[in-house]
Amino acid sequence: MPGRVTFNEHVAPILYENCASCHRPGEVAPFSLLSYEDAKAHAAEIGRETLARQMPPWLPEPGEFPLAGVRRLSDAQIETIQRWVKQGMAEGDSGARPTPQSFPGGWQLGTPDLVATTATPYVLEPQANDVYRNLVLRTTVPAARFIRAMEFRTNGAPIHHAVIRVDPTSASRRRDGQDGQGGFEGMSWNLVDPDGQFLGWAPGRGVIESPAGMAWRLDPGTDLVVEVHVIPGSATVSIAPTVGLHFSETAPTRTPVTVKMGSKLIDIPAGKSDYLVTDSWEVPFDLTLMSVYPHAHFLGKDMQVSATFPDGSVKTLLRIPRWDFHWQQDYRFVTPLALPRGTRLTMRYTFDNSAANPSNPNRPPARVQAGPRSIDEMAELGLQFLTASPADSATLLQLFVEREYRANIAMAEYRVQTDPENAENRAFLGGSLVQAERFGEAIPHLEAAVRLGDATASTQGDLGAALMALGRADAALGHFRRAAALAPTDEVMQFNLGTTLGALARTAEAEAAFRRALSLNPDYVDAHVNLGVSLLGRRRVDEALTHFARAADLRPDSARMQSNLGGALMAAGRPREALAAVRRALALEPAHAPALDNLRRLEAMGIR
Repeated sequence: MPGRVTFNEHVAPILYENCASCHRPGEVAPFSLLSYEDAKAHAAEIGRETLARQMPPWLPEPGEFPLAGVRRLSDAQIETIQRWVKQGMAEGDSGARPTPQSFPGGWQLGTPDLVATTATPYVLEPQANDVYRNLVLRTTVPAARFIRAMEFRTNGAPIHHAVIRVDPTSASRRRDGQDGQGGFEGMSWNLVDPDGQFLGWAPGRGVIESPAGMAWRLDPGTDLVVEVHVIPGSATVSIAPTVGLHFSETAPTRTPVTVKMGSKLIDIPAGKSDYLVTDSWEVPFDLTLMSVYPHAHFLGKDMQVSATFPDGSVKTLLRIPRWDFHWQQDYRFVTPLALPRGTRLTMRYTFDNSAANPSNPNRPPARVQAGPRSIDEMAELGLQFLTASPADSATLLQLFVEREYRANIAMAEYRVQTDPENAENRAFLGGSLVQAERFGEAIPHLEAAVRLGDATASTQGDLGAALMALGRADAALGHFRRAAALAPTDEVMQFNLGTTLGALARTAEAEAAFRRALSLNPDYVDAHVNLGVSLLGRRRVDEALTHFARAADLRPDSARMQSNLGGALMAAGRPREALAAVRRALALEPAHAPALDNLRRLEAMGIR
């Protein structure tokens, strides 16, 4: 430890390496730390925040399994800053100061292949509270692309952190701007991580690169949805971040899988300072754990993730003793962890809903339950795995789909028990039962929701879906008509109406509904397929072929779409082209029954 600490010789190297990526002109931090004058002006704050380990922001404590991208000062670095402040903040010899890292004005990886931004910025007005907003960034790709890296730029806006997800539907697009501002409030449970990737940005993180050979897929019609946490100031600010996507020249060789543990049975009494939420899960076959993504809201206090191995040993995988919603991100292990079959993963989250919690959004504290808004609570743990085979990946995903269904039903049943005359609770339980294909149980709750005043398209659609699944198409039709009328810009509602009309042999009306769905979303694959099937049945072969070809273009890796195209080409009298499509289908899925049937028909025609 040096006797006399100076900025140029001792402090500048620490700040340049650990702080300057954000604390520089034009970036998200409120002040620069590139010059001696800047650092001296904020010396007391630097000393206070680094001593408390608030800066650089890094939540996990050191553990047995090292994490990548650690932003944590050593004890010696913190002591150096403390001594510099206490000794009077000397500048020292200017020749001893290192050159700050160069930050190019453009993109760090060069010009992206695709740049997406918001159609309408969100205008942040001066106010007391932080703001959480979902911004919709539409992408324009004519066919599927694979993304190897993503860069996030704040464009000078005071964005504290961001989580980027994808929406393959038009749901987020429809919500965008409904309240007169760019984006929408709340947190959507319908958004997904793309192809097993966690896309979370925080100041200082830099480029978000996929692991080698694990690029993620971006399909036509898919929107990026960026959930941003922004910090209001004294002036009005336009929030319009930009995302740059860098394509991969090759398809991924391996695809990770992301799943989510957690509990939705959250009901935290006002004043409760140690509310515990736990969840555990036993690994069904050998897995490799690549990263974890803990998530809670403002009341989160302490998080611990552990693994109990088959030999009985217990290892802590992640510990966050002081959770901070402002600095959430995923954490990737430097060396992926092998989890043998029978390993049990456990998460233990503690929540503080007392007045002593400075982050508590309710003053005085109020009861808080599970929900998507930032003033609700969540207890989730995202897990990113590599599996031994695609079959294991499919099994793993299905296990967690069923787990999610059970969690939704458990939460909904709890809420109906506590407030049975609440229409929203009844609709949620009915919809959750439909998702789990418990159609007969769902109908009474959905009908109760309507009786209690629910007038939403989603409840009508769920009623229609339950009735259709039970073979009651006539009864379902009225509900689908009402759903489509209530949500005229929702292509899914139009599609469901068309499917029901088709089942009732009302062909012209069905085709009209499919065309309305495609007018709302021209890349809606299932609408292309169903319309093509209907047209083919009426011997409008050329028109049908156009829709099958578009579906195959949109989903080139789908054996079903390629086989459908092959069948349509056969009907059009183009057997050689049909054979090529059928072979593409079988290359994707050798046991695909419709493609095998098409191949036999072609061989019977002498086409080989």
